[in-house]
Amino acid sequence: MASRKVNAPPRGKPSGIPFQARFTDVASQAGLKEVVVWGHPDHNDYIVESMGCGAAFLDYDNDGWLDIFVLSGSRFGDPPPLASNRLYKNNRDGTFTDVTQKARLFRTGYSYGVTVGDYNNDGFEDLFITCWGQNVLYRNRGDGTFADVTKEAGLLNSEARFGSGCTFLDYDRDGKLDLFVSNYLVFDENAVPRAGRTGSCDYFGVPVSCGPRGLPYGRHSLYHNNGDGTFTDVSEGSGISKIAGGYGLTAVAADLDNDGWPDIYVACDSTPSLYFRNNHDGTFTEQAIESGVALSDDGMEQAGMGLGIGDFRCDGNLHIVKTHFSHDTSAVYVNDGKGNFSDATIRSGLGVETRFVSWGIGVADLDNDGNPDLLWVTGGIYPEVDKKLPDAPLKTPRVVFRNLGKGQFEELIGQAGPGIEAPHCSRGCAFGDFDNDGDVDVLIVNQNEPPSLLRNDVAGDNHWIKIKLTGVKSNRSAIGARVTVRYGNKVQAQEVLAQSSYLSVNDSRLHFGLGPVTVADVEIRWPSGQVEALKQVAADHLVCVLEGSGISRTQKFLRHGGS
Repeated sequence: MASRKVNAPPRGKPSGIPFQARFTDVASQAGLKEVVVWGHPDHNDYIVESMGCGAAFLDYDNDGWLDIFVLSGSRFGDPPPLASNRLYKNNRDGTFTDVTQKARLFRTGYSYGVTVGDYNNDGFEDLFITCWGQNVLYRNRGDGTFADVTKEAGLLNSEARFGSGCTFLDYDRDGKLDLFVSNYLVFDENAVPRAGRTGSCDYFGVPVSCGPRGLPYGRHSLYHNNGDGTFTDVSEGSGISKIAGGYGLTAVAADLDNDGWPDIYVACDSTPSLYFRNNHDGTFTEQAIESGVALSDDGMEQAGMGLGIGDFRCDGNLHIVKTHFSHDTSAVYVNDGKGNFSDATIRSGLGVETRFVSWGIGVADLDNDGNPDLLWVTGGIYPEVDKKLPDAPLKTPRVVFRNLGKGQFEELIGQAGPGIEAPHCSRGCAFGDFDNDGDVDVLIVNQNEPPSLLRNDVAGDNHWIKIKLTGVKSNRSAIGARVTVRYGNKVQAQEVLAQSSYLSVNDSRLHFGLGPVTVADVEIRWPSGQVEALKQVAADHLVCVLEGSGISRTQKFLRHGGS
């Protein structure tokens, strides 16, 4: 995988400002106990076992509490019969129950990415999962179970594909969720040498699995929602398939140029990342190089893995942070508001961290001070080299960068709690308030371990607000809706996204830390184009908004998981 082999600049003097968020891994006591299988613990035969998978926070039963969906893989030679994707129902008391079998979601094999959205506008969130082999669409029946409707929806592949990123979006703004799918590469186990066998690859002399370089690109797809439960492949007509592809991973659909129409950005591994700008007529134009988000600032390819999308500069625009391989920096792309980006990696302060292979990431206000922070997860990809090369450990800690204001960050080491310092080999992560106490918790996928669930306990008196949107003319999930909140002298924009991080899905309730401010003005731009303004909304509430009708309900949360 691509790495620029850069040297990190010296760290600046710590600010000394106390960090009031503290993360503790409560997965075991919460009931998240099933191992996420990915290859053998001491080796990977092929690259399909290296890449790992995502996870999702979602409310599949509409009870107002976040449930958890965790993907899983398998391994060559002796696939565990119980290695399956897992659905955990929130018991509303800090614990979860595994309802995978009951929900009819048990599935073995290699699953990678997930997107969540109500594609048929029936009021229940559905699931689409990318896999090596055949992707799958699950329709939520509304009774606690899901139905595999891949075939009848027209989403069966004609050949095995290595699906990766995926996201629901309404690219033509007709009120129905369409679907974008990225594919990592073309993999044929009969054509790729097994790790350690003749013709296989090595990492500093240690035999490892081959790829991605040297293997054919995947090709990406766009499917139009016909409104009758089926989709039509419009990859060619939309211009998506005209692009060579690259090694596509996480896919994000968001309005990056502020024109009211969703664009698509794909983090690509060891090839230029892709930015498909929406032409408003059902077609897209790929403009990543012209827009400054294809390569590093010095024009180099990077191992694009995860994507954090958010307004960490508090200027009303959506900016990008993209994670990469070790001995390279994560990239910070600052948006001018028109979809043109400048690389601010070094001046933002993120250049000081180059030690780890980095994956899922979130832009989230972890301490509710009004400045969105960064948290990402890390983990090696070569179990074989862990004991042979000290510079390439398999299990590594999580990373937190605290926002000091105006997009300037400092890395926190030893200040964010034991859940951050603990080493794991992680991939996807999702951000959401699983215990409904007014802060942002983190769900993390770990390779060949159970997932982590980092409960966030925020001290101090900072305030917050959450916005839950339901579309009427727009898609019911409100995917693509832009919420802009003004609090004190700050402004911050967020969008309802259907994938980000690394192949994962965050809580669809948008969370804004407000610092000392107790009221905020909220503006909502719905995917339909309608704009609503809510004045002087009280802090420390979940605010539910129905398109065209204003606030339908508010709920005050109790701190530390109270109900």
